[in-house]
Amino acid sequence: MARRKTKSRSKSRSRIPLLLWLFTLFSGGGGVGGYLNPDWPIIGPIVTSLIHWRQENPDVALDGNLIRQAVNDEIHNATNAVVNQIRPNTNPYEQTSYGQNASIQNGQVVPAQYAAARGQNNSSQHSTNRRPIDKLLIATFNIQVFGKSKMAKPEVVDVLAKVVRHFDLVAIQEVRAQDDNILPDFIRAINADGSQYGFIIGPRIGRTSSTEQYVYVFDQTRVEYDPNAVGTMTDPSDMLHREPFVARFRARTGSPQHAFTFWMVNTHTDPDEVPQEVAALADAFEVMQRSRKDEDDVILLGDLNADETQMGRLGTIPAMGWVVRGAMTNTRKNKAYDNILFSTTTTREFTGRWGVFDIEKTFGLTRQQALAVSDHLPVWAEFSVWEAPTANRSVVPR
Repeated sequence: MARRKTKSRSKSRSRIPLLLWLFTLFSGGGGVGGYLNPDWPIIGPIVTSLIHWRQENPDVALDGNLIRQAVNDEIHNATNAVVNQIRPNTNPYEQTSYGQNASIQNGQVVPAQYAAARGQNNSSQHSTNRRPIDKLLIATFNIQVFGKSKMAKPEVVDVLAKVVRHFDLVAIQEVRAQDDNILPDFIRAINADGSQYGFIIGPRIGRTSSTEQYVYVFDQTRVEYDPNAVGTMTDPSDMLHREPFVARFRARTGSPQHAFTFWMVNTHTDPDEVPQEVAALADAFEVMQRSRKDEDDVILLGDLNADETQMGRLGTIPAMGWVVRGAMTNTRKNKAYDNILFSTTTTREFTGRWGVFDIEKTFGLTRQQALAVSDHLPVWAEFSVWEAPTANRSVVPR
């Protein structure tokens, strides 16, 4: 955990209002205005084409046949463009039916980068570390100052790769590098045994020149993400040093319509402003809960720099629960900084199993060797791969 100098802030500023959180995600079923954004693929060119046609033909009626022709032409053009730009797909998990393959971008959100594992060894040594097939193991891990220096240490990279392979989905904080090859190189190390992990990485954010990135690393044979539901939350009242990075995921199952879907909210609070930032995360969590009518599962996780007694207003959200209780999450084992939070009434997919992954004990490291990996330990929780039934859902067949 790195402490950072903060800029002064008026003590009289009220907490960030819920309605001022501008959540500009690329999710299906978003606002009507989203469908009219000229920058969006396929839909955008159609809108632009119809606008240009109307400007050139102000006196001609725009009937159904003309609209259909414009739609067909633009879909044909967009399809050809996508085919020409995408490299041959050797990975069966790269193209996903969850959401759309083309990433929709909006100028108000810095788009995430995504890298699937391409051309990896299809060895039978693919490591799942005996992960249960009907459960998802989701973890959060602050890899202290993860950048070029740490990637230059093979023994550290080896431990980090082994840690990731224990889980299906890992939210990573504190990637601090100007080199865009850090994550692709890390993924290659993870997949050296034949695994098929990919990643989504957010923009560099922070108030100082020492910016950080959030990352999701996930086993593509077990989890898929919706590229139209990925983005960085905006913070108009500037309550957070690093705005949460969010993405929507779905467990890969033989029955996708019954699979567990959920939002992930990756966060790292500033250690000098924990009460204010944890309070702001309460608003962020509630915004995520209301962001889609078809999604009620929100998992907020990361380095909160707060233990279970410091949850403040975040902990008072009705039915809010968190997994780490009575345990230390730093490598020195004297502080609890990291946690995984969700609503216990809606996210009933949680099985009750969780833990703090002891890197030192698991890999037989000395304390100094473990600290070279990170000053934090991974925290994990287990969830069913099946969507839990609610009042609005039927019971999932098994």
